[in-house]
Amino acid sequence: MTESLHAGIFPGLDESHAVRFAEIALGHVTREYPNVITHTLNGPADARTPRDMHPIFFGSLDWHSCVHGHWLLARILRLYPDSAVAGRIRALFADSYTPEKVAGELAYFQRPNTGTFERPYGWAWYLLLAAELRRTGMGAVGVAWAAALAPLTAEIVGRLKDYLPKATYPVRTGLHINTAFALTLAMAYARRRGDEGLADLITHTARAWHGDDADAQVWEPSGTDFLSPVLTSAACMAAVLPRDEFRAWFARLLPGVAAGMPETLFIPATVSDRSDGTIAHLDGLNLSRAWCWRAIAAQLDPDDPATAQALAAAETHLADALPHLGGDYMGEHWLASFAVLAVDGV
Repeated sequence: MTESLHAGIFPGLDESHAVRFAEIALGHVTREYPNVITHTLNGPADARTPRDMHPIFFGSLDWHSCVHGHWLLARILRLYPDSAVAGRIRALFADSYTPEKVAGELAYFQRPNTGTFERPYGWAWYLLLAAELRRTGMGAVGVAWAAALAPLTAEIVGRLKDYLPKATYPVRTGLHINTAFALTLAMAYARRRGDEGLADLITHTARAWHGDDADAQVWEPSGTDFLSPVLTSAACMAAVLPRDEFRAWFARLLPGVAAGMPETLFIPATVSDRSDGTIAHLDGLNLSRAWCWRAIAAQLDPDDPATAQALAAAETHLADALPHLGGDYMGEHWLASFAVLAVDGV
C-alpha cells in the first residue's frame, strides 16, 4: 500500500463532498451525548463521564467513531486546506491535541483491565489518524499535532505489536472485532511511518490467518454487519501481498467474481430502519464494500473481467449508501468516515 492508492481506482474526494462530510463530522465529534461507553469499572471512583475519561475522543457516540471522525477531518484538511471548513478543523485540533489532553487519553489506556479496550478497531483507526497528520500536505502544524499525540501513538503501536503474535486465529465477523480490517488500516500507518517491524508483523500475521483461504463461503450480509468478512480479508491481502501473488490468491478465494458470483457480494444490503443503531450498520456495509472492491481492483490486472465487476460493484454500493449519511444520529455519527474510505481510500 503506497502513499496513494488512486491510480484511477479511487476517484478521490471533490471539494463539495469533502465539505459536506466535514460538516457532518464537526457536528458530532464534540457531541458528548448520547454516548455508548465500553468501560471497566475497577471501583466506584471509575463511574465517570465520557469527557472526563476521554478529553479528546469523547464525542460521536463512542470512542472509535470519534477517532475516525478526527481522521476524516484530518484527511479533508490535508486535501483542502483553504476550504470553508478548514478553519474550524484547525481550531478543533489545536484545542484537542495538547499535552494535557493527550496525557488524559493515555492515562485511560494505562488503567488496570484496559488491555482489550478498542482492540483492534479503535486502535487501527487511531493509527490511521496519527499517520494522516504527518502526511505531505499537512505541513508543520500536522507534524506538531502528531508529535503531541506521540505518547498515545506509542502506546497503541506497542499494544498491537504485543497482541498480533498471540492472536492465533483471525476474527471473521462483520463487526468491530474484525481483524482483517484492522490489519489493513494498521498497514497503512506502518508503511507511511516507515515502521518496518510493524509492517513485517502485519504481513506475517495476514499470511498466517488468510494465506490458505480458498473457495470462500459467503454467508452475508447478516443483520448487524458493517464490514464484509470475505471482502475485508481480501482487502487485507491486497495490502500485504505482492500484486502477482495477490491475483493468484484472490482467484482461489472467489473464483466466480468475473461472472458476478457470489451474487450477494454484488447487491447492496437493504436498510429497513436507519434509526435502529444495528440495522443502520448496513449502510456502513455498503460503503465498506465499495472501499474493499476498489482496493481489490487496484491489485488486479486492468484487463481481468473481475476488475470490471469489482469496480461496478463499488459504484453500485456507493450510490446506494451516499444519500443516507445524515438524517439520524445512529448513522450520522460514523458513516461519512466510511464514505471517505470508499472514494479516497486509506
